Amino acid sequence: MSAINKLNGENKKVLLDVRHLEKKFPVYGPFGKLFGTRAFVHAVTDVSFELYEGETYGLVGESGSGKSTTGRSILGLAPATGGEAIYEGRSLFRLSGAEMNKLRKDIQLVFQDTYSSLNPRKRIGQILEEPLVIHKMGNREERRESVFAILKVVGLQPEHYFRYPHEFSGGQRQRLGLARALILNPKLMICDEPVSALDVSIQSQILNLLRQLQKELKLTLLFITHDISVVRYISDRIGIMYLGRIVEEAPTELLFQGPQHPYTQALFSAVPDFTRRKLKERTVLQGEIPSPLSPPSGCVFHTRCPLASEICKKQVPELKESLDGHRVACHHHEF
Repeated sequence: MSAINKLNGENKKVLLDVRHLEKKFPVYGPFGKLFGTRAFVHAVTDVSFELYEGETYGLVGESGSGKSTTGRSILGLAPATGGEAIYEGRSLFRLSGAEMNKLRKDIQLVFQDTYSSLNPRKRIGQILEEPLVIHKMGNREERRESVFAILKVVGLQPEHYFRYPHEFSGGQRQRLGLARALILNPKLMICDEPVSALDVSIQSQILNLLRQLQKELKLTLLFITHDISVVRYISDRIGIMYLGRIVEEAPTELLFQGPQHPYTQALFSAVPDFTRRKLKERTVLQGEIPSPLSPPSGCVFHTRCPLASEICKKQVPELKESLDGHRVACHHHEF
């Protein structure tokens, strides 16, 4: 994959290039590691995508599809068992601990559960200053001024500097999570379900804030969510995940105009459209999602797919790309 690719007719620099990412979690018996590994949970399998500078890439799928594990594996929080993540020409998985620590200020994570990610025993000022202390940025007075400035950026007040996490609402804590990630002025932010636990009105505030900050600070976002309406609003391109694999990828509007993979079609049909007098017909999938302990052979979706044939059971479909940037992994799809 090249460092410069075309997106929407424009040349775009590839900031992050994820290649054949794999993550397996070992499963041990009742005696732990004493008798070795019994099996593996295949959380992420052969995931590849590019993230262009200044864009928002949405990663969508049901719970357990491997979205969050993908984001955490890129950062090394859940070390990958295979593949590569190339950031500005450097392989993140081959960096030493010291090199990775230096790079962490450029790549920040917004956690899904903001309450548990904020130390309840520290005031907000201490929490937000900590990244600056770790990276030895500024003196004590400069760090305090940086915290006051970032609180203003995310729509909070200077007096919030002295409060504890439990004194904030869910929306305010999400703003604090954004503030902690933004205070190091990163180039790339990985947002893991940043609005999933918020009311709809607060969701819109946080999403509008993210879009505003992205424009002003020239941020690149990897936005992980299960909410179709949210990802459509904020993303430039979208990747659809199912059981640890990307099954479809396309620019946002192109994907919504015509989803090609049977799973994407079923996923989109589950979203109610209240602008129509009659509710659209739903595509109901049969059966349950297979266990990642023993994923199906061939296409992972074939156990629930209405188009499944013999080749689907035996051969993994290639994620093929058309001229308009639409990629689909399906044996029965023709560009």
